[in-house]
Amino acid sequence: MSTATTERVDGAAEAGGVERVGVVGAGTMGAGIGELCARAGHDVRLAVRSQDSAAAGLRRITTSLDRALAKGKIDEDARDSALARITFTTDLADLADRQLVVESVAEEETVKHEIFSTLDKVVEDPEAILATNTSSLSVARLARVTGRPGQVLGIHFFNPVPVLPLVELVGSVLTDGRAVRRAEAFVTDGLGKHVIHTPDRAGFVVNALLFPYLLSAIRMVDTGTATADVVDSGMELGCSHPLGPLKLADLIGLDTTVAIARAMYEETKEPLFAPPPLLLRMVECGLLGKKSGRGFYTYR
Repeated sequence: MSTATTERVDGAAEAGGVERVGVVGAGTMGAGIGELCARAGHDVRLAVRSQDSAAAGLRRITTSLDRALAKGKIDEDARDSALARITFTTDLADLADRQLVVESVAEEETVKHEIFSTLDKVVEDPEAILATNTSSLSVARLARVTGRPGQVLGIHFFNPVPVLPLVELVGSVLTDGRAVRRAEAFVTDGLGKHVIHTPDRAGFVVNALLFPYLLSAIRMVDTGTATADVVDSGMELGCSHPLGPLKLADLIGLDTTVAIARAMYEETKEPLFAPPPLLLRMVECGLLGKKSGRGFYTYR
C-alpha cells in the first residue's frame, strides 16, 4: 500500500469512516456542501434534477473556488484537485456506493420524503448515514419513511458553507448513537467544522433564536416604523452585527425564510414565528432576495 493510500484510509477513519459523499441538490447550500467536502479530500457526487441544474451547480462551485483562490485561501492545485473530486448525476441510484449522503433541497417535506424513501432503496451500505440539511423540518418524520431510521439525522450547515464554522448536528429519537458519533467525526475531523448538538425541534437552536429577530425586523418595515436600510444600519452600527436582518433575509432567500417560519409556527403556534404579510406578498410576487435580484434591496 502506498503512503498516499495509507494517508487517505487513515483520514477516512478519523472522519467517521467516510470517503465517498453524496449530496442531493446543487443550489446555494448543496453546492457549498459539495465544495466543502471536495476541498477536504472526499470523493463527492451531487445528484440534481437536470443537466441544467448540474451546469448551474458546477458554476457555483467553480466561482466559489475561484474566489477563495483570489483571496489566497487556496492555491491552484487545491482548486483543481477539489474540482476533480466532484461529479454530477441526474439519477439518485448513482449514489448507491456513498457512505454518507446529505439532502439539501427546498424546505418542502413531501419532496424530502420522496428523496429519503428513494435513498433508502438505492444506498447499498446499511451503515451509510442519510442526513438532511433541513433548517426547520422534523428529522424523525424524515427518518420514518426509511427502513433505517437509526441512520438518519440532521447535519445543518450555514451559508456560506465553506466559510461559516458552525454545524448543528441533530439526532432524532430514532437516531442510533453510533451514527451520531460517526457524523460528528466526519464534520469535525473530516471537514474541520465546530459541532453543536441540537434537539429535533423546529428551528433547532440557531434558527429558533434567529427567526423571531428577522421577522420582527420585517414587521418594522411592514408597519412603516423604519425603512430596511435604517433597520440594518441600526443593527450593524449599533449592535456590531456583520449583516443587518433585512440583508440577511435577502441572503437566506425570502421564500426560504417563509418556509422556515411556517414550519416553526406550525409546530409551536408561537406568533413570533408567523410570517408577516409584507414577506408573504413579496414571495408571491417573486421578490425572493439576492437570488432573484430583488428583495428588500436590489441586486445587480
